[in-house]
Amino acid sequence: MLDVFVTGSESSRLGKRLITAGLTATMQSLGYSTGVYVPVQIGAVENKGYIEAPDLVYVKRIDKNVKTYCSYLLRDDDVPLIAAAKEKITIQKDTILEDYKSICNEFDCFFALGTKGLATPVGYNYLEIDVVKMLELPVLFVISPYTPINDILVMINHAVVQNVKISGVILYDCPYRTEDQNMKNLPKLIEKYTNTSVVGAFPKIKNIYELTPGDLISYVLSGVNLERLYNVKIAKLNF
Repeated sequence: MLDVFVTGSESSRLGKRLITAGLTATMQSLGYSTGVYVPVQIGAVENKGYIEAPDLVYVKRIDKNVKTYCSYLLRDDDVPLIAAAKEKITIQKDTILEDYKSICNEFDCFFALGTKGLATPVGYNYLEIDVVKMLELPVLFVISPYTPINDILVMINHAVVQNVKISGVILYDCPYRTEDQNMKNLPKLIEKYTNTSVVGAFPKIKNIYELTPGDLISYVLSGVNLERLYNVKIAKLNF
């Protein structure tokens, strides 16, 4: 199976939503049955009497055939531990693991989506990185080039020292032209100081909700090295 856990910094939440939707729609279009699982959705919204997960709503907006799942829907936008406490809910690791195991094997390609980053408290005495380890998934970092380089290197190397497998980094919100030398050299700096591959880049997009599914799939196919991301040959990309 082709599985990843998508994470990043707190400021990259829209980027994670965009990249996850783009990757899932692309893999689905290439013939891979694809699912998306959000263990904990913060900032859930009410729509016509139902509570919805914004991340999953966007995935469905891009491709309605992608299957989506969520274990905990929390209205508050605080870190999961605090948001859950406000609703008198305790987020249980066992529940997340059981839900994940019950669905992941149904798909060729499966994405789990994090919240505010690997060091985010999810439940009592455990962080998002502990969820990643429990699910035994490789991490895909989605990062804006406007994030300070120190924060980027610390974030990635935190996963490295915790022995978490990393699929790669996708940069999003990249300017078409810049004289900022930090941005220009960011992929090289990431690869040199974290030993992690930058597998793709997305341009700056004003409004992700104005993108058509075709536009987003085109961005993925032109801007992401899917074979490098998954470390496999993808037949439909080689003809």
